[in-house]
Amino acid sequence: MSRDLIPFHCNDVSALARALKGELAKFAQLPSHVELLNVLARASGHGNFQAMRAQWAARERMENPPPAAVEAPVDYVKVERLARYFDIAGRLVRWPAKHSERMTCLWVLWSRFEARAVLSGAEVGRVLEAWHLFGDRALLRRELCDQGMMKRTADGREYRRIERAPPAEAVALIRHLAARAAAAA
Repeated sequence: MSRDLIPFHCNDVSALARALKGELAKFAQLPSHVELLNVLARASGHGNFQAMRAQWAARERMENPPPAAVEAPVDYVKVERLARYFDIAGRLVRWPAKHSERMTCLWVLWSRFEARAVLSGAEVGRVLEAWHLFGDRALLRRELCDQGMMKRTADGREYRRIERAPPAEAVALIRHLAARAAAAA
């Protein structure tokens, strides 16, 4: 069984000795291992040994955070190919034939909606109309809902963007389109 080493430190040895004497005087016989751990923890200013261990573990986590998550690899050839579906302003020119390409393009449209906003069906239609050129906003609205990127009420009056992280290639495409539009402006 592996044990975490918990360093024991006190600023004043004399105060520690007095606290230990007072704690040990409470026992009629020699304290057990667990009781002794609690005595030492209380003498050093903690409520009990578990509290002392929790403090040490929290300090370790804060001083030594886990390594940052590794970003998913991006297929930049695919991103470059998908960018051809959009004009210089970032509007979707045509609907891709491949499902995987459609999904990435839907993420771009998803990014055009304001986060945590409640939209009417007409407002969703206006946003989609502004960001695509092939004239089928109903298809796009339905796909966004079917793919779990937006949700709507049963009567279709309210729409909300579902907040979640897009895949790495979608993020790269969104950034590329934004940079391309800014450079053209």
